[in-house]
Amino acid sequence: MSEIKVEHSPSEEQLAKQGVRGWPIWEKEPSEFPWHYDEKETCLLLEGDVVVTPKGGQPVRFGKGDLVTFPAGMSCTWKVNKAVRKHYRFG
Repeated sequence: MSEIKVEHSPSEEQLAKQGVRGWPIWEKEPSEFPWHYDEKETCLLLEGDVVVTPKGGQPVRFGKGDLVTFPAGMSCTWKVNKAVRKHYRFG
C-alpha cells in the first residue's frame, strides 16, 4: 500500500490544472476519529492542523496550504488539532 503524500505549498498553476478550487469543501471541528479510504482522496487544506496515523504506520502531520493524497484501502486515525476546512476529491 502506498503512503500519504503531502505536498507543501503547491503552485496556483498546479492547483488550477487539477481544478482544486472547484472541488467540494469539507469542514471538521477539533476531534479524533477512525477513517477508511475506499478510494484515493486528494485534498487541499484551506485551514487546520491535522495528524493522520495510518494503521501500523507513522503519523503524518499537515495543515493549511498542503495538498495531501491518501491511498485507496488505507485505514487510519484522524486527529484534528485545529478545525479543518478543505477542498477534496475522491477517485
